[in-house]
Amino acid sequence: MVALLVGLGVGLGIGVSGWLPAREAAAPVAAVAPAQLSVAPEGSDEAATIALFRSARDSVVAISTSAARRDLFGRVSSEVPLGTGSGFIWDGEGHVVTNAHVIEGATAATVTLADGRVLPARLVGRDASHDLAVLRIEDEGLPAPLTLAPPEPPEVGAFVLAIGNPFGLDWTLTTGIVSALDRELPGEDGRTIRGLIQTDAAINPGNSGGPLLDSAGRIIGVNTAIYSPSGGSAGIGFAVPAATVGRVVPELIRTGRYVPPTLGLLFDARLNAAINRQGLAGAIVLDVPRGSAAEQAGVTPAEFLRDGRIRPGHVVTEVDGQAVESLDDLLAILDAQAVGEEVTVTFNTGGGETTVDLPVLAGS
Repeated sequence: MVALLVGLGVGLGIGVSGWLPAREAAAPVAAVAPAQLSVAPEGSDEAATIALFRSARDSVVAISTSAARRDLFGRVSSEVPLGTGSGFIWDGEGHVVTNAHVIEGATAATVTLADGRVLPARLVGRDASHDLAVLRIEDEGLPAPLTLAPPEPPEVGAFVLAIGNPFGLDWTLTTGIVSALDRELPGEDGRTIRGLIQTDAAINPGNSGGPLLDSAGRIIGVNTAIYSPSGGSAGIGFAVPAATVGRVVPELIRTGRYVPPTLGLLFDARLNAAINRQGLAGAIVLDVPRGSAAEQAGVTPAEFLRDGRIRPGHVVTEVDGQAVESLDDLLAILDAQAVGEEVTVTFNTGGGETTVDLPVLAGS
């Protein structure tokens, strides 16, 4: 039996070799050098972006907020996670800038640094009218602060970078350009937030409060909102400009609140809006302090009649050539002025117009 199997194997072997073609010798394979890949060549835009991110990353922080939950007796029973956002180191004192809406409703907040440290933060000040807030953290060896860009607005088309924590994905970098300037959004307190920078750099929930940087790594804005029907990035994001940040943040640090400059005249937002709806444009003066520059210039307030109607006196219609259609317009114009400056105010007096130079005063 063994001999039979061996013989069959030999026979099969001979038969097969009889009809298969002879195998030719394989040609030698030439050695192929591996592809030479160049990653971010020195001096390229890519290398510059990488270097900028590395230099700015540690100065950007992640913010988590929580709210106290109370029991039936009013005692705090637990802390409930509220939300997340971004921020950045402002100075060497541990001040952190973020959005006001990031900390809205929170009773506690923590700041996470790029090195993994999680630090408790306390609220220093908040200004809903510009959607800005300042927190403070304390520890040794805090990251260096970022640099604020000059107050002049950037050019449309300028390259920008956004660093933040979208959807909790920490220290995410996105890039884009300045798409437009002077955009407006409704604010939390009913006032319009004006002068916003529009960008197509991807901004998503969680990016709020993070910096929008120029190609030199300077802060040109604080990312604040997106326009998105879906809730995700649609290529339309908005940032509070550096000029506004530079005015508001130091006041929040110094006093805990921001009060915009004033002309020293009294106005009322609700009453003004009602009068505007009746067709009278401008900001209606309701009171003129005695001895003020406005009184000396002959500015007169509105008169309240016995039947409940109001007879307007002087109505602000222009400031330095900028039209004032509403009280919101006037407040926005004054917000950009420095205390001590003098502005030219045009009033509608009911029978004509008059122009008065008035000083810009500190709010109170």
